[in-house]
Amino acid sequence: MTTDALPEQRIYRISPLIRGTLLLLYLALTSPLASLAEVTAAPVSPQLLKVGLAIGFVLVYAALSEQVEISPEGIQVRYPAWCSWFLRRQWQLPWDAIARIQPRSTGQGGLVYYLIDRQGQGYLLPMRIAGFAELTRILQARTTIDMRDVRPLSQPWMYLILLVLTLLLLLIDAWVVWVAMPDFAGAIASSLLVSAQLG
Repeated sequence: MTTDALPEQRIYRISPLIRGTLLLLYLALTSPLASLAEVTAAPVSPQLLKVGLAIGFVLVYAALSEQVEISPEGIQVRYPAWCSWFLRRQWQLPWDAIARIQPRSTGQGGLVYYLIDRQGQGYLLPMRIAGFAELTRILQARTTIDMRDVRPLSQPWMYLILLVLTLLLLLIDAWVVWVAMPDFAGAIASSLLVSAQLG
């Protein structure tokens, strides 16, 4: 890819598959808590718990709103204005300030990559964005750093498996709430029975 063929400006966002899967996973892990707290007479107020879970959802959504913007001047990692004031993992680098790319191992055995500037400061390259392969080609064309061996941290099939497991967990959540709230379940069953008789 020559510099003449490079896009003037482009914004990359977290892959919809990754964002949707992680948001559903949060709901699957937390959605039954308020109902179960009410049924079991837990010391925590169900209303307070719902507020806390809603705030948690907003925080997760904000963390998954990361954007990578490229322009003829450089690369920038940022968040939308509504959440950028409390998310501090934002940075900006001119193309000519990028000296090299450095891989580092994660605790799970994967690799993440840091862009290293000429002062030796590292900047984590987001690897869960849609269009990551195109981004690496642009980085290589703009900086002449060899990016051919840079791969995303997680492959799409991993998140597809997680999505299937999350959907199964949501079904289990629904069953648990159904069993834990017999009055609610009985009301629905009675309504269905009446509807069947009228039909």
